[in-house]
Amino acid sequence: MKDKVIISHPTGNMNVRAAVRALYGAGMLDSFHTCVACFEGGVVDSMAALPGLGELRRRRFDAELRPYTHTYPLREMGRQAAMKLGLAWLTRHEAGTFCIDRVYESVDRHVARYVRRHGGQAAAVYAYEDCAAETFRAAKSRGAACLYDLPIGYWRAMHRMLDAERGRNPEWAVTLGGFGDSEEKLRRKDTELAMADRIFVASTFTKSTLEEYPGGLADVEVIPYGFPVVNVGRLYRPFSGRRIKALFVGGLSQRKGLSYLFDAAGEFRREIELTVVGRGDAVRCPALARALGAVRYIPSLPHAEVLRLMAASDVLVFPSLFEGFGLVVTEAMSQGTPVVTTERTCGPDIITHGRDGWIVPAGQSEPLKELFARFAASPDMLQKAGREAMATASRRPWARYEEELREKLKVKD
Repeated sequence: MKDKVIISHPTGNMNVRAAVRALYGAGMLDSFHTCVACFEGGVVDSMAALPGLGELRRRRFDAELRPYTHTYPLREMGRQAAMKLGLAWLTRHEAGTFCIDRVYESVDRHVARYVRRHGGQAAAVYAYEDCAAETFRAAKSRGAACLYDLPIGYWRAMHRMLDAERGRNPEWAVTLGGFGDSEEKLRRKDTELAMADRIFVASTFTKSTLEEYPGGLADVEVIPYGFPVVNVGRLYRPFSGRRIKALFVGGLSQRKGLSYLFDAAGEFRREIELTVVGRGDAVRCPALARALGAVRYIPSLPHAEVLRLMAASDVLVFPSLFEGFGLVVTEAMSQGTPVVTTERTCGPDIITHGRDGWIVPAGQSEPLKELFARFAASPDMLQKAGREAMATASRRPWARYEEELREKLKVKD
């Protein structure tokens, strides 16, 4: 049976790694294509030991994938160097030689070339948003199926929802982003969707946004991501004599619902200590600068430190207005920390409201205030929900995502 799959992604983040493992575990992996891959004992691994290059180890992959992996490092290494050297003009959106758009397009072209030259035994290609158009064209020419992964909601729905938010909160509008893509880039997104034979998303919300696509689409499969390893050693501190520790982790954009979080938390300063971790443009947004001045603010932390901070917190609040999934939700729950999030994230797919977390309507402060009042009156409910969150996380490790994806990816002649 011709059942091999070619999969590509420029950076190979957590969900991509799980997809590659799913294919490898099923004997379905033809090849994996990315920008930079680090394998223990390899050249890139040795480079990572040099000063300033330690981040390369974030691109480390399992040793058994080495024979299947093809890398195209030039554009991505140029992008990383330009960012370290402060050469912003080289990474300017859609214009810079080493901008993320050029990185994605470069990988797409390389994979398309591979498909045309070596893809005769592959039944399908699996590609991600902004990195699929040329790959899909090549696959169509070889009679291979086009499998598309959309990691965030559809752009037309995002424009509609966030444009409305700009009108509601003009002082936060500068942080929204999401409106800078050229018409050419947006057409490319639509072209990728149109060519897809099957579409995979990680949340019901993302699937719902595709209803705004102006045309017919292939079947859309929802497969929520897995949870990180559960922190079984989590300890809960008594609430006597201290404030509730609330945490936000993410980019400091109004897309994350920040103004609503700050508004709600501002009324409970005596009861709740809010810590915010993430980067944002406080210079261009005075409202953000003022809000950060009233909370504990940490611009950046290594991932391991973020997990430790989650485990030291009582609740994660993630009131996003538009999210494909929201990995911080699963990360916090794996640490035994319950999450307050909205219906526009993975929340409805993995949280049982009132048991292991809470779902509130996006774009509103009052529901957050009501919850905060409940937490302040009965803080022990947070620890009960935290233990339930840990139990939920233990039932859906990344291996479960891999198993479900593997079943969906089985390709027949």
